[in-house]
Amino acid sequence: MRKACAVAGVTVLVVAGAGVTGIPGVPGAAVAAGGGGRPDLTRFYTQKIKWAGCEGDTEAVAEATGGADDIRCGHVTVPIDYAKPGAGTVDLAMIRMKSSTGGKPRGSLLLNFGGPGGPGVSALAGAQKEFGFLSKDYDIVSFDPRGVGQSAPVSCGDADESTDPTAGGAEDPAAVLKEMRKVSKECADRSGPVLPHMGTVNVSRDMDVMRQALGDKKLNYLGFSYGTRLGAVYAAQFPKKVGRMALDGVDTLTEPVAAQSLATVEGRQTALDNFLAWCTGNAGCVFGTDARNARQSMVTLIQEMDEMPLQSMDGAEFTGQDVVSVLGQALYSRQAWPALSQALGALLADGDPRALIRMSGGLAHAMGEEVPGDNMAAALMAVNCADDPDRPDAARIEKEVGRLQKEFDAASPVFGKSMLMPVLLCFGRPPGTTYIREDVRDVKTPKLLLVGTRGDPATPYRWTEETARRLGPQAVVLDNKGDGHTGYLGSECVQDKVNGFLLYGETPKTGSSCAAE
Repeated sequence: MRKACAVAGVTVLVVAGAGVTGIPGVPGAAVAAGGGGRPDLTRFYTQKIKWAGCEGDTEAVAEATGGADDIRCGHVTVPIDYAKPGAGTVDLAMIRMKSSTGGKPRGSLLLNFGGPGGPGVSALAGAQKEFGFLSKDYDIVSFDPRGVGQSAPVSCGDADESTDPTAGGAEDPAAVLKEMRKVSKECADRSGPVLPHMGTVNVSRDMDVMRQALGDKKLNYLGFSYGTRLGAVYAAQFPKKVGRMALDGVDTLTEPVAAQSLATVEGRQTALDNFLAWCTGNAGCVFGTDARNARQSMVTLIQEMDEMPLQSMDGAEFTGQDVVSVLGQALYSRQAWPALSQALGALLADGDPRALIRMSGGLAHAMGEEVPGDNMAAALMAVNCADDPDRPDAARIEKEVGRLQKEFDAASPVFGKSMLMPVLLCFGRPPGTTYIREDVRDVKTPKLLLVGTRGDPATPYRWTEETARRLGPQAVVLDNKGDGHTGYLGSECVQDKVNGFLLYGETPKTGSSCAAE
């Protein structure tokens, strides 16, 4: 479903770690195999990260942004299945931007840029300047979660792109089920043993292994978009290990996949309407001067390009859904609107999609050639399905698929189709965990800073309020009255307050806000 990386212009088995006798500071590590009946995680919690030069695209991005000497890469090893740590492992790619203090930093600040499915290694390599101020006191660290990027990437091949499980819709719901089963099998065949163990609960456990491997007694953390869900789950699983934690663009902990996706569709359509109103109010807008006509022109453009895609000299196609994908990223930031307007102008006036293609593949999304092209989409689907315990049976899917199509199309004729597919594609996968929905509440941690943006097209402000209530009185909300997905990279006020909290422990008062900029 949602949430492309916040820097876009820049099943799950719960094994609680609290109360286990073992190595000091090592949750879940038994003294010996079979100690207390818990799995022995000692070898994972006693590893150290060996930092070395980065390779491939990550190195190129770091050099291009002028910070290669400060960037180092490494990995930690975690069990694929925490209940059976001897049954196989996965290496998780990590990246560190060394603190600029010249002395000993206060520790590490772990970043997650969102997704789910967003790679953190290439994202941090391409966004060093944006987080340079925080490196005054911290080593800035990020990672590719399990199944993502360079960490055993999952893939569905071409299945999730070449088949449209909504084709036929209410007229042939049995065909929808057939296509969904086909995609699910293809994902399982191509993704290997990590796929059944995707999901936020396991990634949270991975982060605790990282914390220990980094030498930190407490986890200091900054999470964007989906990264806020991950931070909230960590706070519930490891409350005594939480240091300073800021969550920006707050995700829901309670709504099912379909409701989450529909909220994102509505938010993206609102952002598109705002963009077109802005564009038609400026001279030279390729859509003219009437916002209503512009909205219809956008729908027509996408429909026509889906029916007759543009083709490059090498035979590659650029479809209407490719345009939708670029829109979904560019609309997250008002700063990207002028470039988006120019790119759409080149497409409509000259049939030239190159500027749009460049917008979809910025530095923060650079990936190595060994990463499947569909990895972000496949990982997003795998995590959201693993996090959601609702799994309607075939009879319910057949009954509801037509209604869902109409509901999503009504919310947005532009984004509805693409956002419905991941919802339907959870069918055929095991039900996800109930832990997030039932147990992530009333955390016993230090104060947590939650940033919600009023005009956020991906994570509506009401999710910030709902999640804050669930987390309890330790959650402090900063109300950002601006637009765009997340606030840190788009608001000096938000950035100043988040930096003050993470660097100096300055917690804004409840009810604090930042005006639109």
